[in-house]
Amino acid sequence: MVLGLVLNVVQVTLDYFSARDSMEQEIRALIEISHSPASQIAYNIDIRLAEELLDGLLRHPATIDARIIDNNDQTMAAASQSSPESRYRWISDLLFGDSRVFSEELMVPQLSDLSLGNLTVTIDTYHYGLLFLQRAAYTLVSGLLKSLVLTAALLTIFYFVLTRPMLNVIGALSRVRAESPEKVRLPVPANHREDEIGQMVGIINQHLETIENSLAQTRHAESAIKNYSTQLEQEVKDRTREISEKNEALQRGNRALVRAKEDAVRRARSRANFLASMSHEIRTPLNGVLGMLGLSLEGDLEPAQRNRLEIALNAGQSLLGLLNDILDISKVEAGKLSLENIPFSVRNLVEECATLHAQQARHKHIDVVTDIECDLPETFLGDPTRTRQVLNNLLSNAIKFTDQGSVRIRTTRFNGNVRIDVIDTGIGMSKEGLHRIFSPFSQADTDTTRLYGGTGLGLTLCRQLVERMHGQILVDSEEHRGTHFTVNLPLPVHDQDGAGILSSDIPEILRKSGVDMAIPQEYPHRLPIEGQLRAWNIPVRDAARNGRGILMVAADDGNEASQQMAAKWPGTGVIVVDRNGTTVASDNQQILSMPLRRDQLYRTLCAAAGLQQATTGETTDTEQGQASRRTLNLLLVEDNQVNQVVASSMLRKLGHRVTLAENGKRALEALNSGEFDIVLMDCQMPVMDGYAATRRIRENPAWRALPVIAVTANVMQGDKDDCLKSGMNDYITKPYNRADLKSVIDRWAPPPPPAG
Repeated sequence: MVLGLVLNVVQVTLDYFSARDSMEQEIRALIEISHSPASQIAYNIDIRLAEELLDGLLRHPATIDARIIDNNDQTMAAASQSSPESRYRWISDLLFGDSRVFSEELMVPQLSDLSLGNLTVTIDTYHYGLLFLQRAAYTLVSGLLKSLVLTAALLTIFYFVLTRPMLNVIGALSRVRAESPEKVRLPVPANHREDEIGQMVGIINQHLETIENSLAQTRHAESAIKNYSTQLEQEVKDRTREISEKNEALQRGNRALVRAKEDAVRRARSRANFLASMSHEIRTPLNGVLGMLGLSLEGDLEPAQRNRLEIALNAGQSLLGLLNDILDISKVEAGKLSLENIPFSVRNLVEECATLHAQQARHKHIDVVTDIECDLPETFLGDPTRTRQVLNNLLSNAIKFTDQGSVRIRTTRFNGNVRIDVIDTGIGMSKEGLHRIFSPFSQADTDTTRLYGGTGLGLTLCRQLVERMHGQILVDSEEHRGTHFTVNLPLPVHDQDGAGILSSDIPEILRKSGVDMAIPQEYPHRLPIEGQLRAWNIPVRDAARNGRGILMVAADDGNEASQQMAAKWPGTGVIVVDRNGTTVASDNQQILSMPLRRDQLYRTLCAAAGLQQATTGETTDTEQGQASRRTLNLLLVEDNQVNQVVASSMLRKLGHRVTLAENGKRALEALNSGEFDIVLMDCQMPVMDGYAATRRIRENPAWRALPVIAVTANVMQGDKDDCLKSGMNDYITKPYNRADLKSVIDRWAPPPPPAG
């Protein structure tokens, strides 16, 4: 039926287009028939004949208006009639439109170039639309009836040919019992043995036979499974009994592990307490030894005596360094090492460490070269103390094991990490030695220990500190070719655009004059200097005698021509690069000490150019010494008499008045009887320790603002926190050190009284 309906719709659509074409052709034919008479009428201007012609056109059932219009657009004659009305008209108007207007130009053959007007005919399309609708209705109704008859015939044929045989097969399947489907076979319907129904029944019978075979195998498997199930139950019982026995043994082992862990914790706590106690006990006499040696060296001594005392002082300081390394390693292994996360300048830290070790390197006639990336961010977040400790250890080792050449410190930012490379040209290590250097109390080989000394704790501490900072330390070395240590630290940038000497800060005179280099290419410090100058956009040229910029020469390159050029240089100024720290500047020369420091290079350039520049944060000598020159009343609370002598002597040499108290109780009595600016408080003392004394001080409203500085030999993690919790303001460790004492006193000294 659907197919018949589609075909009928296609036929009606074709008829619709045919009806439109027929309407067009019929009206065109009508106008062509009327064209010649209408032209003659227009030519002769015969109104009567025109009306007869137009009345004839109106006899056509579709014509509703006809008129002849002359060449002046005036109506010569017209005839019209109304359109028929019908309730089906809207369908005709939708398909063909409500009306059509046809117009033909009038002319006679004698005057083909003369237009006589137009014959205009308006037709009502309803006449043609009605005929089309009648034909379409007939087509659809007859097609529907034909489809119904064809559908009924097909259903009857399909029922007898397909449906009834299929129903017979379905009925046979419905009579199959679920408990024994394999015993049934379906009969093949008559007259369907060779067609699709017969094939389908045959396939079903094959599947039934397959089901029968599968069921037989399943029953056999069920029988075997029952036998296996019995055996499995017995095995499960046996395994359950074994697991229960092992579980009991495991519980006994767990209880033993818990006891072992508790014992290990007690031992670790005892070891920490032992280390803290030993630290205090060792540092207390060591403080006296180093203090007395330092005081003795300040007096007038014979050269031999001074030499012996300096040797003893160096030995004591080495012992103190060894003690510090052991304590730091113990703190790391015990997980008690806390790290700071504060802003600091990696550039300044590297430059300070290099400068600190430069003197040691000069004694061995080797160079310490700093090569810092010019666009390295100014400040990072991390622990500057531990970073400095790692770098100092690496530099100290590099200088110790290098007899000639140089030690280079290269600092860059790589993959978001701060990368510090320490490269030396020393003795190097074998492949076997590389596997041992990070182990405690071991060096690359026994000959190294005999020749250079050392305990082997420095690199162990470096590795532990770097790993504690979530970084990585790598080493590459070859015997007699030097060693290359690489430290990668994940330090986030604190201030990408922080303070620093930028290219925009360089005075214009330096950019215009530039720098004339009279330093050899192989000079170890030339590359860092030249790189920093180019980063500041300062032109760098090879020196010429007629130069007008700043001349830079090396103090010890052995080139007399360069020295003569420096003496007669006509340019802006002369900078002498000093790698040994022994050069004395002439009147028109500036000294640039190595290793390179960026701020010093900037100040030296400005001085050579005749500019007065001071970097931010610098203070004059008067400002720096103002606090230390003031005489303060200090209360030193110390139970050890040797430490009393050492500390009081140092403090008095710093220009302060010192009052001694041997315990906390005496300290409170001294505070009640006098006024003091700062209290230096030992922590472990008889009668009343420093913690209790500080708490008593803070309970008194008159002493709450009094600075109390802890001075203790305890350096384990938690000691500083205990001091601050008890109310102390700051913390320094023994042995007493004059620089530390001066720094902490300057930091906590009360402001000077107003003038007058």
